[in-house]
Amino acid sequence: MPLALLALAIGAFGIGTTEFVIMGVLPEVAGDFGVSIPTAGWLVSGYALGVVVGAPLLTVLGTKVSRKKMLMFLMGLFVVGNALSAFAPTFGVMLIGRVIASLAHGAFFGIGSVVAADLVAPEKKASAISLMFMGLTVANIVGVPLGTYIGQAAGWRVTFVLVASLGIVGLLGLAKLVPEAGRPKSPDVRAEFAAFRNVQVWLALAMTVLGYGGVFAAITYITPMMTEVAGYSAGAVTWLLVLFGVGMFLGNLLGGRFADRTLMPMLFTALAALSATLLLFTATAHDKALAAITLTLIGALGFATVPPLQKWVLDQASAAPTLASAVNIGAFNLGNALAAWLGGVVISAGLGYTSPNWIGALLSGSALLLAFLAAALDRRTRTTTGRVVAVSAAADGVPATARH
Repeated sequence: MPLALLALAIGAFGIGTTEFVIMGVLPEVAGDFGVSIPTAGWLVSGYALGVVVGAPLLTVLGTKVSRKKMLMFLMGLFVVGNALSAFAPTFGVMLIGRVIASLAHGAFFGIGSVVAADLVAPEKKASAISLMFMGLTVANIVGVPLGTYIGQAAGWRVTFVLVASLGIVGLLGLAKLVPEAGRPKSPDVRAEFAAFRNVQVWLALAMTVLGYGGVFAAITYITPMMTEVAGYSAGAVTWLLVLFGVGMFLGNLLGGRFADRTLMPMLFTALAALSATLLLFTATAHDKALAAITLTLIGALGFATVPPLQKWVLDQASAAPTLASAVNIGAFNLGNALAAWLGGVVISAGLGYTSPNWIGALLSGSALLLAFLAAALDRRTRTTTGRVVAVSAAADGVPATARH
């Protein structure tokens, strides 16, 4: 695999750290600003919605410059947003900082996915994408737990200063390792938007919203769930996040490997198992050992869906993949925002800190139904195309197989 994938992974590491570390310090942030836990959850939802807006907007703007320069600009935006969060005097200012940082997220992973896929042979595209996303999973093994520990010991502001520093390292890595490949091959914005005429692209986006959103329903409120329900100390949350990150790391590798071989069966299996595990988490969250095991499984199964979903979008929008790829990253975060909001609603309704797990199970189960629908439509399209080729060949007096 090309060394440039390392630079993309470094950037992904910084972005992954800032996206997930807020869950580990949510009580500290809420207490510092004098807001409730569900209100502090808007730092998760606000970030996610910023990704949804920033993904298509900045991707379209980025068609006028080289992908390398755009990736460097996005990482600079990430640094500014996290620095603002670190020194925010009020909750509102911190929310603005989170949104600014989030604007870089979707376009970075969207453009980065295309760059990663272009660097390797066709049969290795999903694996290359998963290697870039490995930075995100490693962030959950190292960056997020360490940031949580520092936030609890020295203050959450120190955590965000370090996150901004990570962004600077990522920026330097991009400048040094990613090759300058010129402007995107298809800078025509109309061609990029034309990909959305394909119903399969919309089904993939919906699967992304619902599937990975199921993970965030539980993970957004993992700190109060583990401390108030499972009985862990606040300090133990760091190690629980390590387990979640290990699960994400393994799930990402498996998802990338099997998506290159059997994409849809891999997606069916991951979504079905994820929905069942989230449902089970409602019960296992009351036991320390079972909660830790279940949390690891959620990380693995949730992230096993990422490479196949991203590759499915790239395949369905192969003529103009950049915008569709970025919008799919936005879809991940739209699901995150929806799930975090719904989780806050059921908690505020007095249903307890485990109630978001029910929401997560319903969301992931709905994504599984859409995956079955997408597979059925794909089979129908292939069958119809095959019949058209056969009829055309027969009309010309040439066997269909001879046309290849």
